[in-house]
Amino acid sequence: MFLGMRVKTSVTIDERVLKAIDRATTPTRSRSRVIEEAARDFLTRRARAAREARDREILDAVSEELNSEMADVLEYQAEV
Repeated sequence: MFLGMRVKTSVTIDERVLKAIDRATTPTRSRSRVIEEAARDFLTRRARAAREARDREILDAVSEELNSEMADVLEYQAEV
């Protein structure tokens, strides 16, 4: 999803956050990788939340019609 050329950048973050990031690093997982993975996860969650919000808007817009159709269908069900 977020593939492309790597670019060098500079960011300013809280010292406590940086220390937590450093604790998450390993010999094969650099500080940059940890930050990139965190940013990627954040962006993925944000995109999912936006899709879900759009879906809710669509459902809300037609909810009365859907509920009416369901009530009609339920009238045809035989009692058990």
